[in-house]
Amino acid sequence: MVTLKSLVQAGLYPDEESALEEALRVLWQERPQLRLDWAVYEYRTGQLSLARAAALAGISFDYMKEILVQRGIKLHLGPADLQEALEEVAALEKSLGS
Repeated sequence: MVTLKSLVQAGLYPDEESALEEALRVLWQERPQLRLDWAVYEYRTGQLSLARAAALAGISFDYMKEILVQRGIKLHLGPADLQEALEEVAALEKSLGS
């Protein structure tokens, strides 16, 4: 069985964290639904704002709102503080390619 440790020992990655980061990156690319489900979970548990969840899922802010409503998840609109507002602006700019 392939392990992170064996990938590092084989010289394929400098460390286990690098191997794991690439594995997750490929997983998100190959299974976009999984990435979307993760973003929904992170939003539902309060770990991400709506804008950051949309950016993580790789979809628009409005489409993310639609998905959340369809799944019966209450929307938490508006930032709780200035830092969250700035993070939402940054996430929106990133998703818009600005």
